[in-house]
Amino acid sequence: MPATARSQLRQSCHTLYPGWTSPSPAEEFRAMADWCAQQQIEADRYGSGALIEDFEAKLASLLGKPAAVFLPSGVMAQLIAMQIWAERCGLRRFGQHPTSHLALHEEEAHAALLGLHAVPVGNRLRPLEAKDLAACRQPLASLIVELPIRHAGGQLPSWDALQALKATAAERGLPLHLDGARLWESQPFYARPHAEIVAGFASVYVSLYKGIGGLAGAVLAGDADFIAQARLWQRRFGGTLVQQSPYIVSAALRFDTRLAQMDACYRRAITLAEGLQGMAGLRINPATPQTNMCHLYFDAPAARVLAARDQIAGSDGHWLLGAVQDAEVPGWSYSELVVGDQLLALPNEVVLPRFARLLALAQQGENV
Repeated sequence: MPATARSQLRQSCHTLYPGWTSPSPAEEFRAMADWCAQQQIEADRYGSGALIEDFEAKLASLLGKPAAVFLPSGVMAQLIAMQIWAERCGLRRFGQHPTSHLALHEEEAHAALLGLHAVPVGNRLRPLEAKDLAACRQPLASLIVELPIRHAGGQLPSWDALQALKATAAERGLPLHLDGARLWESQPFYARPHAEIVAGFASVYVSLYKGIGGLAGAVLAGDADFIAQARLWQRRFGGTLVQQSPYIVSAALRFDTRLAQMDACYRRAITLAEGLQGMAGLRINPATPQTNMCHLYFDAPAARVLAARDQIAGSDGHWLLGAVQDAEVPGWSYSELVVGDQLLALPNEVVLPRFARLLALAQQGENV
């Protein structure tokens, strides 16, 4: 089915399973305007003004860091962090997990723009551990630690394993940088304050659109000198936009509400996985979700799973999955499922029979 037709099919569905409710542009902009009127918001200019400065201070406090800066993208935030640590250490080499965003999704920006060399550390199928850092013999200026590992189904290290990694880095005198694009989603697993999770990381990036639902943007936090340097690099990267208020408003108006929903989404992911366990032709990674995310693996090629999804969407008006890709194991495919407010409202009695039907249709092959 052509992409345009699939998009129209999705829009025709009355019940969507993956992710969060997504308002239309008109609905989003009206909500932003109403919130600005209620809060008597004044626009920033080049990142200065009460709105953005108060929000930066709020996130710095939440993360237990002295200072923070808003940036238009997570890509920019993490490139800036790696550049600053390289300058401070006098070494243009950093470590990262093999599935780091910088490794897979940024067209080698760290090398092309900054001349930085990235060293893969650890196993791509699981989170970084202390033993992985100990096994890395190359000197590093910093190490990026992603919580959770998105490409491994949202896996997280245990609390003890995370503390051991921090201790190993401290013994080595190595600054840790937290890729916290999904830190908000990780907090329920640890059941500890964000600042306690982040303690031991010299710098941290968090997203304002993943999980939070803002239009775009990120926050980079660290010590005062680090953030002062980050603001300098923000200017050099062209990230000091004349007005950043729309991005802050879209995040701030729902920030507290979304954080309060994360635990329920995590619990719902667990109950959904429990219901799906044992279905023929389906495996879940991790078997018990550690965030509100997991990967569903199907014993059928992606094309057949997509065709089955589309058939159910057309007959029932239920959209079960987003993108489906062929897995490395021939004949298998997988899809990333994020539990947001949409699945919170749907009990297993509604969801599970449609997944069972999806699997049956996908395994019929040419008959779908």
